[in-house]
Amino acid sequence: QVQLVESGGCLVQPGGSLRLSCTASGSIFNIYTMRWYRQVPGKQRELVASITLEGSTNYADSVKGRCTISKDNAKKTAYLQMTNLKPEDTAVYYCNADARRTVISSTYNYWGQGTQVTVSS
Repeated sequence: QVQLVESGGCLVQPGGSLRLSCTASGSIFNIYTMRWYRQVPGKQRELVASITLEGSTNYADSVKGRCTISKDNAKKTAYLQMTNLKPEDTAVYYCNADARRTVISSTYNYWGQGTQVTVSS
């Protein structure tokens, strides 16, 4: 099994910054695209940013220019650096990844348990 564990969520003031981390563990042959989603109660989960194996990135319009997704392949960790945070960024942030456990296994999609980000004064 592949586990994804997020960390870094906290209470931050508007205009502040924080960095979320997502570390994969378990039996992993390779990790392909890693993503950050967020969700507020009563709304659909929203894709915030993604990064491919080759390092190509993509961002939601709502965070473009304020967020940077990156990864450390050796540490099996993805990061989401968020700046100029706004109250509307308040959500539970989830890590998501496509991973293969062995060289011959299929690629599956995995989710973390989420980390709460609250932007409030």
